[in-house]
Amino acid sequence: MRMLLCVALTLCLTSNAFGEEVKVYAAAAVKSPFAKLAEDYEKATGHTVVFVFDTAGATEQKFRADSSAALLVTTEALIADRVKSGTLKGGTNRRLGATVAAFAVPPGAPKPDISTPAKLKAALLAARRIAFSDPARGATVGTHFTKVIEALGIKNEVLQKATVAPDGVETMRLVLDKKVDLGVSQMSEIVQANRDALVGPFPGEFELATTFSIWYRADVSSSVKGFAALITSAAGQARLAAEGFRPASER
Repeated sequence: MRMLLCVALTLCLTSNAFGEEVKVYAAAAVKSPFAKLAEDYEKATGHTVVFVFDTAGATEQKFRADSSAALLVTTEALIADRVKSGTLKGGTNRRLGATVAAFAVPPGAPKPDISTPAKLKAALLAARRIAFSDPARGATVGTHFTKVIEALGIKNEVLQKATVAPDGVETMRLVLDKKVDLGVSQMSEIVQANRDALVGPFPGEFELATTFSIWYRADVSSSVKGFAALITSAAGQARLAAEGFRPASER
């Protein structure tokens, strides 16, 4: 891993200009691996990476509203939609990897059986407090979760005891602080927060795999392209895989 990272950073050193700020708007699911990659990039180049993390939908909106924004990291589907509509144009789009929606409990707490839709329904009804990210803010998992509880016929019961968090990172903070008994987030966000909290993915027909991509305009600086190259390099892929992502080559 370390050797791959050194090679990737060497390839990324394409600019002699030091001290540039690379501003990245990214979905919260990639927070931990990206922060670690940015730390290595900053040490190697002298540039500074500034992150704004949010839900997938809010991230894309904020990126478009900021003329100083350099990189966008959100769902592949959302980027494809914006490119098709012309909202995002004249740029480069590269797939990063995928993660699945999953459930979490406070570390050390009993883990419910969610292996079938019926057992998931029972677990959701038994939980006293549940947290998930806000669908109204473009949260991919939160939107999916509301559809699942509606399909299971328990939407009202679940929402009555639910806390709607701004994003998956805050959902996991509620879980780790034991303010909720069951959290719903991207598996990558759960693993990055605490591997012991992971219960497992949604069962069978309710599984949700979300592919993330990186997008940037054609006219960005070589420093921005350098950080993008590190993220999509073998070293970047290894970092993502270590923190709950499926490699971009896997469907």
